[in-house]
Amino acid sequence: MKKIFFSLACLTLLSSFTVKFLSKPKAIVVWQPSHQTDTGKDFSEAAVCNGIVEAAMGVNPKLKEFKVWSLNEPNLHHPNVGSNTIVEHTSAIIDGKISGYAYELKQANKKKPAVFISIHNNGGTKRHAIWGFIHDGDQYEAENRALAARLVAAISAVTDLENRGVQLDSSTGRNDYTCKATGKKAFYSLDEHVNTAKYRVLLEVGDNGVSKDFLESPANQQKMGKAIKAELAKWLAEKNLN
Repeated sequence: MKKIFFSLACLTLLSSFTVKFLSKPKAIVVWQPSHQTDTGKDFSEAAVCNGIVEAAMGVNPKLKEFKVWSLNEPNLHHPNVGSNTIVEHTSAIIDGKISGYAYELKQANKKKPAVFISIHNNGGTKRHAIWGFIHDGDQYEAENRALAARLVAAISAVTDLENRGVQLDSSTGRNDYTCKATGKKAFYSLDEHVNTAKYRVLLEVGDNGVSKDFLESPANQQKMGKAIKAELAKWLAEKNLN
């Protein structure tokens, strides 16, 4: 009888260990669709990018994923407009209020994500294309470049968007937000001093001028969201983060 009790105890202990081992928390993914409603004539970048993100989050495989979005949030400045590369629209505190971008990054950091993916639309390029952006001088720059390249290629493969590769956020040279570590122009959402995620990628999907009809198509948003999700899931599995 003692042997039976001992065996049962060992089995219970082993089962408990197995459950704990197999139930390792999944890597957390945060999606940040653009909240900009002031880009392009009769065009809502926020609506388009949110459509892509919702499509990605809505398909299998299901991940431990969250969306951060400031659109129509009260008590913020620039919650529905603004540039990711302008101090006034990002890091500045105006009338005691933080920006829409700052709100989104605070919400993201609370989740302690491993991966952060921001979705935007380009403008003024006259190119029906897709670009990936990563933070210049980042500790994980090589890994972020690889992830961004795969996501860009995945979208390009299922659409007629030209693959324009991966660029550093400093390469645009626009506006006045800079990384305090490098002193170079930067995207606020990708700055390691603002965003605590290890892997950070921003995608500029299409152009709000030449790609307007394409981007506003719900079918195309679904197609792109599904492609991003599938490639991200593969990458997470390869990194043993799933």
